[in-house]
Amino acid sequence: MTKKMSMSTSKTSLVLFLCQIISALDVPLDSKLLEELSQPPTITQQSPKDYIVDPRENIVIQCEAKGKPPPSFSWTRNGTHFDIDKDAQVTMKPNSGTLVINIMNGGKAEAYEGVYQCTARNERGAAVSNNIVIRPSRSPLWTKEKLEPNHVREGDSLVLHCRPPVGLPPPIIFWMDNAFQRLPQSERVSQGLNGDLYFSNVQPEDTREDYICYARFNHTQTIQQKQPISVKVFSMDSLNDTIAANLSDTDIYGAKPVTERQPVLLTPTGSTSTKVELRGNVLLLECIAAGLPTPVIHWIKEGGELPANRTFFENFKKTLKIIDVSEADSGNYKCIARNALGSVHHVISVTVKAAPYWITAPRNLVLSPGEDGTLICRANGSPKPSISWLANGVPIAIAPEDPSRKVDGDTIIFSHVQERSSAVYQCNASNEYGYLLANAFVNVLAEPPRILTPANKLYQVIADSPALLDCAYFGSPKPEIEWFKGVKGSILRGNEYVFHDNGTLEIPVAQKSNAGTYTCVARNELGKIQNEVQLEIKDPTMIIKQPEYKVIQRYGQVSFECIIKHDSTLLPTVTWLKDNDELPDDERFLVGKDNLTIMNVTDKDDGTYTCIVNTTLDSVSASAVLTVVAAPPTPAIIYARPNPPFDLELTGQLERSIDLSWIPGDENNSPITSFVVEFEDALHEPGVWRYQTEVPGTQTMAQLKLSPYVNYSFRVIAVNRIGRSQPSEPSEQYLTKSASPDENPANVQGIGSEPDNLVITWEPLKGFQSNGPGLQYKVSWRQKDVDDEWTSVIVANVSKYIVSGTPTFVPYEVKVQALNDLGYAPEPSEVIGHSGEDLPMVAPGNVQVHVINSTLAKVHWDPVPLKSVRGHLQGYKVYYWKVQSLSRRSRRHIEKKILTFRGNKTFGMLPGLEPYSSYKLNVRVVNGKGEGPASPDKVFKTPEGVPSSPSFLKITNPTLDSLTLEWGSPTHPNGVLTSYTLKFQPINNTHELGPLVEIRIPANESSLILKNLNYSTRYKFYFNAQTSVGSGSQITEEAVTIMDEAMASRQVDIATQGWFIGLMCAVALLILILLIVCFIRRNKGGKYPVKEKEDAHADPEIQPMKEDDGTFGEYSDAEDHKPLKKGSRTPSDRTVKKEDSDDSLVDYGEGVNGQFNEDGSFIGQYSGKKEKEPAEGNESSEAPSPVNAMNSFV
Repeated sequence: MTKKMSMSTSKTSLVLFLCQIISALDVPLDSKLLEELSQPPTITQQSPKDYIVDPRENIVIQCEAKGKPPPSFSWTRNGTHFDIDKDAQVTMKPNSGTLVINIMNGGKAEAYEGVYQCTARNERGAAVSNNIVIRPSRSPLWTKEKLEPNHVREGDSLVLHCRPPVGLPPPIIFWMDNAFQRLPQSERVSQGLNGDLYFSNVQPEDTREDYICYARFNHTQTIQQKQPISVKVFSMDSLNDTIAANLSDTDIYGAKPVTERQPVLLTPTGSTSTKVELRGNVLLLECIAAGLPTPVIHWIKEGGELPANRTFFENFKKTLKIIDVSEADSGNYKCIARNALGSVHHVISVTVKAAPYWITAPRNLVLSPGEDGTLICRANGSPKPSISWLANGVPIAIAPEDPSRKVDGDTIIFSHVQERSSAVYQCNASNEYGYLLANAFVNVLAEPPRILTPANKLYQVIADSPALLDCAYFGSPKPEIEWFKGVKGSILRGNEYVFHDNGTLEIPVAQKSNAGTYTCVARNELGKIQNEVQLEIKDPTMIIKQPEYKVIQRYGQVSFECIIKHDSTLLPTVTWLKDNDELPDDERFLVGKDNLTIMNVTDKDDGTYTCIVNTTLDSVSASAVLTVVAAPPTPAIIYARPNPPFDLELTGQLERSIDLSWIPGDENNSPITSFVVEFEDALHEPGVWRYQTEVPGTQTMAQLKLSPYVNYSFRVIAVNRIGRSQPSEPSEQYLTKSASPDENPANVQGIGSEPDNLVITWEPLKGFQSNGPGLQYKVSWRQKDVDDEWTSVIVANVSKYIVSGTPTFVPYEVKVQALNDLGYAPEPSEVIGHSGEDLPMVAPGNVQVHVINSTLAKVHWDPVPLKSVRGHLQGYKVYYWKVQSLSRRSRRHIEKKILTFRGNKTFGMLPGLEPYSSYKLNVRVVNGKGEGPASPDKVFKTPEGVPSSPSFLKITNPTLDSLTLEWGSPTHPNGVLTSYTLKFQPINNTHELGPLVEIRIPANESSLILKNLNYSTRYKFYFNAQTSVGSGSQITEEAVTIMDEAMASRQVDIATQGWFIGLMCAVALLILILLIVCFIRRNKGGKYPVKEKEDAHADPEIQPMKEDDGTFGEYSDAEDHKPLKKGSRTPSDRTVKKEDSDDSLVDYGEGVNGQFNEDGSFIGQYSGKKEKEPAEGNESSEAPSPVNAMNSFV
């Protein structure tokens, strides 16, 4: 009982003690101060814990540390001291602990496998690195094996095993053919996580002899190849043909057709399995199933939801991927494989364990003698990690005792520390899955106060603005800060002032009365120091007369005023802007002390003019608008360009300047506005003239700035409103002395071309900019936001340098400095560049599709984390393709379409979709390197639309009172057809339309017989299809019922006789001869007496055939006096085909349709038809055809 009470009392006192601990000192980042203060070692850079090295290259084990005094370094290997001096292959970099093991000159990487640890030590303590495990990478060859061909029946499942050799690190597996083309993968055929190739069901097209598994070992950049695997798929048709060839006709044969099968899991096997994954890793779960039709995989988490924004589906949803897993992701995950015949499932029990991770890592302590402090080391994991402490690399239990130190589990408590208490402590948190090692030093310093702000610093503030007076300080113990005004003033207190923890005094609203001397006093038990600063309060700057709105005539003069009032001790600068930009470089703009004057105003001077007044402490501005209107016309004057200047003279020669004077040429009625001075460098660019300067037209002399190491010649060009004069004659030459460069290269950039490099480019200096011989460039770089030194090289005659071995897409500070034989240019400015980009790692998540109408959809997605882009985000690409038409249920060749959306856009429109179809899409992020992985395919469907027109409409089997209509369904139904609509109406002899009849026809019909029609009548038909959305476009056609079945029968009887056919051939030959004769006579200018014959005859109508005596009526050609009209043949199926022959008899007349009966004789119309033409004949809308005319002769 007494023991329990004492333990309780000690815990209570510990809590009270921790509540009273004084916070540790903050050391300002002042370079001079940091150089003077002693500091234990701190590890700044080290190699990774698991370090796989290339066995062909030197091994570099990094260990960098800082401290005051600089630390020394030592190493252990496999727990014992590693004597570097005894191994000629091992060296340590100067002023560093980094080891370089020389492999390229005889060493073997396998001999240096082991666990390495670095110790950095100085008089204040020792810091240690992690245990660094060195292992050389391995890429072994494939074991030789005899692979038998795979003979598989169509529809069965198949697994092609890869079984790659075990390498370090494990290889990346992929399948290719002999042509080094990746084998296509789909929902049916895909690669598993173990590298095997799975076929849910094989098809005849899977037959091939070059299934090759490749293993790529990235560390050694080698690829190993397995022997090709042959697959032969036997289809049911080929089996039936083989069986049939060996059986008689009486035998019953036929292999069983391909049978559909419900899903069976190929991997994993059984109904349940387990999986252990570590916190923060990527969880990959896989289910691949066999079956026909191909099964579809679906994933769920039992008793919960899949984590949003961290869940991805890969390998056609066969792989579930959850990134950055935590303990909350433990549970049962079920994959379900389903097809039309059934389903199968598998449950994977996932347990998430955790290597140790920090809750509170120990932090460095800077204490004063006699102060208290704590080091806290708290970590979590699964299982719970154990905490152990070391002091200067030695377990704390056997380390030298320190009476000010007490260890309580994950906390070390320091009481009344002394300078000898300075040390580096290591906290090790470990469990079966890993460990964490952190160094934290305790630095006990006894330092009198120091004030880091410069003495007598002057602060100037505008009245009514805040004033901040700095008093940066350091001391140990932490000094107390007090402020006084004046030499003998009292301590400042009250709401008028704000006292900041860093020593700064703030006066929120400074007035004239606050001006004066302020004293900052810092004191601790080791001393006292003070510093004085000066505060001046200035009057604000004001514009007391602002510019006003002006309207001025063209070619007039205008002035804007800007009168200011300012503090007498501040020097104001007045700047004028036009439309928020600099004034035009034109001598017409005259800037005075209090005004801006514009001479000879033109239309382009129209705009807003702003006066800006700046001092070192404040800025004010005011604006006014100028409107230019037309001026009255003036008499025309002939203007010309000025004559060139002459008599150029050089005077006042100095190393960096010279005076040039000249005499102007004639102005030619237009005043000279300016003179342009150009120069030639005969040393570097002979014959090339470059711009030097420009002076107003009132000047005839210019003082020119010169560059070293240039052989100058000058010429002058006069300019007026008309243009530029010819150049003057060149001046005498003047050679300047050499000097170091004045400027550095421009346009410095750092852009990586590969994921592991940085390409630094710049614009090289021109010859006259070199200032002397031996021009070179010093190229420097270092990684941004990392405490690292500059790395530099000196190059010449190039404008690019490539830095290799960089991390992927990290910022770098880059600078390029010019130098020559006489020295360096000024220190260049730094630019920020980036090392090379790599392909993005993460696909966009939460892809959603909103279907707007039958041809348009909108897609949304969540942006990917910027860190996973691994490059400059350029945008997103949406891949989408049609899977099948919902009305036809037939797949077609997949043609993927791509839309690109620039920038960080998270939505886009998908135009041009086909109605009533099933689509899939995925989204990929794009950077400068290329595309990232695709998001899981998203399926969406478009609603129905109106159909296209029927594919054809044919009219056959005409009788006296009926016609047969046949049609084809629309090429693009765009939905489920509900019906067809037929409309028709008769056409009379004058092509006028009769009443319209409408018939609704079921969608499953493809023909219709129309009865009760009028004989020998032309009809026009309009035909279209409907869906639930509406009617589609229509197709039209025309047809004629026959006039008399008896006449048609007789015509058939005659037309089938041999003598009639011979007679028709003879008549055709005679007509052809007559046509040739007519053509020859017309070409000779002769007259063909057709008109006279026509005038001698009446124009009776065609007489019908007399049925009672079998004789024929008289025939008269009533059309010879009309222009010839070209017709077209129309076949019996009513589809129109153009005839190209000019010799057809149809070209010479139009007649009633010749018709034969159903025994195969002619029934269609012979002559062509044209809509809306006047009728030529008696009771038909068409003129008599030549065929009927010939029949009437018989």
